[in-house]
Amino acid sequence: MSGWHRWDGADLVLTLRVQPRASRDELRLDGARLKARITAPPVDGAANAHLLRFLAAEFGVAPSRAELVRGATGREKVVRIAAPKTLPAPLASGLARRP
Repeated sequence: MSGWHRWDGADLVLTLRVQPRASRDELRLDGARLKARITAPPVDGAANAHLLRFLAAEFGVAPSRAELVRGATGREKVVRIAAPKTLPAPLASGLARRP
């Protein structure tokens, strides 16, 4: 298991660092850390909502299947993706398949 992801049954749990107010939405591995850049500002939960919609789209699931587990007010977040349908290309090589 890597430090930025783990499988919990069919669900994928991600640990990532988020950069709000970026010029574009992006998900990438930076060494052993997963980073997400999102365009939304960190105001009134807008960045968290945008992050969950972005991750849901990247993993091919409905937005309701992406859940913020921890980190609502910080940059370090833990997100659960319920039964992802696809794996984003930048992560596929570093993401171990389901057990």
